[in-house]
Amino acid sequence: MSTCATVSRELSEPLAATAATASTWLLLEQNGPWGAKALGESHLDATVGRALEAAAAGTGVRVALIRRPGRHADCLPTARHEVLVAHTVPGRGWVRRAEVADPAELLELDLAALGAGDHTGFGREHVGGPVALVCTNGRRDRCCALLGRPLAAELAAAGHSEVWEVTHLGGHRFSPTMLVLPYGYAYGRLTPETAKEVLAATAAGHTVPEWSRGCSGWDRPGQAAEHAVRLATGETAVDVLTLTQRPDGEGRWLVGVLHRDGRSWEVDVIETVSEPPRPESCGKAAGTPSRMDVLSVRGL
Repeated sequence: MSTCATVSRELSEPLAATAATASTWLLLEQNGPWGAKALGESHLDATVGRALEAAAAGTGVRVALIRRPGRHADCLPTARHEVLVAHTVPGRGWVRRAEVADPAELLELDLAALGAGDHTGFGREHVGGPVALVCTNGRRDRCCALLGRPLAAELAAAGHSEVWEVTHLGGHRFSPTMLVLPYGYAYGRLTPETAKEVLAATAAGHTVPEWSRGCSGWDRPGQAAEHAVRLATGETAVDVLTLTQRPDGEGRWLVGVLHRDGRSWEVDVIETVSEPPRPESCGKAAGTPSRMDVLSVRGL
């Protein structure tokens, strides 16, 4: 039986505008195995995990677990947990990091402030190269383990010091998927070669539209509009485009895209469904997942 990633690739399902939406990511190191709903199904205290998830609801913060690439049998408890917090709204992004002995300390964070872009002085500023987060949770979808874990291992072996496995980025059918900080762009259908290209581009302050699923700091209509403008102009520099979007009827948006140099565009985006039906995840019934289509890009 074909995997969901194989079917999606065979159907040439677009990658653009499929990134999980989150203005801020709260990433907690937790070694050992992960269940499908990892915040409550791992060596992390389930009460703490569920409380973090509940506290983040509606704040724009997305909570996920991370671990270094490698074997993950039941191992010794994590003595200290690395924590990464990243705000990914273009032009306003930051990455902070800290270590905690007890993950329950994170329940004291002002998640609403973090979601709004105020790091509240948490931890210290991240310095160094891009942070690569590769989805590898096979309990959610086997494609993430079969395709994601080898990719994470290859990047780590190649000397990228900031490579982490992550529990969930959404879009299993686009595996292997990777979110890259500090800019918050998600990528899909990567190979070791294209993933290294993405990391090199990110280090230089650029994105790679060919493999991009969008910036998590934008809603999906905005992701579609930004991608369309990048394709039309060849612009790859991050943090040079800002967006404003407004509804234009049911399932339709007009998105204004402004370049730092003064150029601007209006992009007409409509939500449709993907045909023919395909599984959004391995083992699930075929469905018609939502997609964002660009009807026009008009220079202003």
